[in-house]
Amino acid sequence: MQDYLMTLLGGLAITLQLTALSLLLGVVLAAGMTWVLDRRIPVATQLVQLWVLIFTGTPLLIQIFLIYYGPGQFEWLKASPLWPLLKQPWFCAVLALGFNTAAYSTRLFKGALDAIPAGEVEACRALGFSAGQTLWMKVRHAARRLVPAYSNEVILVLKGSSLASTITIMDIMGLAQRLNAQTYDTLAVFTVAGALYLTMNGLLTIGFRWCERRALAFQS
Repeated sequence: MQDYLMTLLGGLAITLQLTALSLLLGVVLAAGMTWVLDRRIPVATQLVQLWVLIFTGTPLLIQIFLIYYGPGQFEWLKASPLWPLLKQPWFCAVLALGFNTAAYSTRLFKGALDAIPAGEVEACRALGFSAGQTLWMKVRHAARRLVPAYSNEVILVLKGSSLASTITIMDIMGLAQRLNAQTYDTLAVFTVAGALYLTMNGLLTIGFRWCERRALAFQS
């Protein structure tokens, strides 16, 4: 078991990097799409809604396969400057996880904005706040209420990153599959892998609980 643990720890950095980059991409995209939805920009709003529908309505594994294997079906893409990136498993995994979490995060962000009491918005208008200042106030208040829900999304992305092993990425799960193929000790190998994910999720949960208490202190 100790040997298995030391082997699987070799994929820990890749798992954490993949999760962090995917979350970063997801937050950036979700922030932009939430702004579009909040402003109700014609056409763009419908495109964002379609994006959310597609990436929340289909399995993440299918999205990974389509993004990794799909571009190779088009000669014009293979001849484009993007091909050196699109043929890289790492890049495709980040795209798939980032696009997926962006869709779910957009729902969370928009819901948090909509939950802002109307009285707070009216108070901003009464004080002469500009549209940008009012939006910034809404974002700050929404961010506090968003912590509990977004913590679940972070954990889901971490667990979802294990699917990147299906396109040859040697993260924790990728190494576990290779180790299992070498030893056929399925129960022990995947028990250790599961324990690693459980430990990471536990630490994230503790960290977010602390953030929740700090962020929501104003409600007590």
